[in-house]
Amino acid sequence: MAEIIGVIERLWRYPVKSTGGERLDSVEVDGRGLAGDRLYAVRDAAGRLGSGKNTRRLRRMDGLLRLSARLGRRIDGPELFDPLGRPVADPTAFLRAYLLREDVELAREDAVSHVDRLPVSVVTTATLDWVREAVPLTVVDERRFRPNIVLRTPPGTPPFVEDEWFGRQARGEAPGSARLAFVGSSERCVMTGAPQPGLPHAPEILKAIVHAHDGRLDALAEVAAPGRLRLGDRIVLD
Repeated sequence: MAEIIGVIERLWRYPVKSTGGERLDSVEVDGRGLAGDRLYAVRDAAGRLGSGKNTRRLRRMDGLLRLSARLGRRIDGPELFDPLGRPVADPTAFLRAYLLREDVELAREDAVSHVDRLPVSVVTTATLDWVREAVPLTVVDERRFRPNIVLRTPPGTPPFVEDEWFGRQARGEAPGSARLAFVGSSERCVMTGAPQPGLPHAPEILKAIVHAHDGRLDALAEVAAPGRLRLGDRIVLD
């Protein structure tokens, strides 16, 4: 039986991987995810992508979260903004000077996806409220978790309700809405507590999530059917 699990309160797109994103009123969703999401990344000469950590695929580049990016209605060529919110005329030249690395460039995705695991991340207000209660002296903001969708859940919804969606699909009630297939959750890392504009360093957030929920927070989804998502859409779980 279909169940309304919440209302879309905010939509986020991150045009450049590991930098701040932009809030949207509506967005098209296809098999890759939200149109333009993580379409670009800071890439080094070895093909590794700028991030807050080092892996075989990622290269730690401190300071990226202090930057932000915006596509607006464009897909080609994002606007990049410095830590003070000023637009950057030449993104690659700026990044080389800002990061003190001559081998980096702002690069569009090619054959290898910029997405870490799955294309869409959803987090509920119930879970965000739990985080605020768990670390009451810390500035908690959804930007720390980089969701694509913040879902306003009904009063009394338990935290980490996202876990109950795994293996099921959800869709917007509006005609032409996208359909998402929930698979699992993100394993959070140090980027959760990394400083960014308006948000100071806060390692206690990750510690609280690790202690309470094995470091996992959100619901990751594949796109089961393309469509559109809008603020205020009611989301139905099938």
